Amino acid sequence: MSVTTKSADAFRTISEAAEELDIQAHVLRFWESKFPQISPLKRAGGRRFYRPQDLQLLRGVKRLLYEDGYTIKGARKYIKDQGVAAVMALGDLTAVEPREPMAIDAADLEHPIASRPSRTRPADGPKRQLDDILADLENAQAKLKAALEP
Repeated sequence: MSVTTKSADAFRTISEAAEELDIQAHVLRFWESKFPQISPLKRAGGRRFYRPQDLQLLRGVKRLLYEDGYTIKGARKYIKDQGVAAVMALGDLTAVEPREPMAIDAADLEHPIASRPSRTRPADGPKRQLDDILADLENAQAKLKAALEP
């Protein structure tokens, strides 16, 4: 049975949940081991059934990891700091309001970000791209200052 023919309130098997989220089933099992908040209903034989709220949480976790560039450790910290409800809100398909941008620490503005290793985001994520752009801009600024000095 295809996911599209089920009610929005119906439980999903792991393969249906994986199809709906566009990820592999083994990724869901891995996330269960890393995020204790993800706990699908398990029937006899260990068969998993995901409730609608489980899918909403999974969509939020997927957004943190795949779109926002968090690592597992960073996403776990986000859940700890912001709460499960905030992550579920990220995965809410009915929400239309954009999420507020993350605050920038003043220390980030004083020192080149590219020189500090990131502990909560992957090296190839959006933060890395911004770090590279910032480093390029700082190099260009240094060259302009050198060219303008007598």
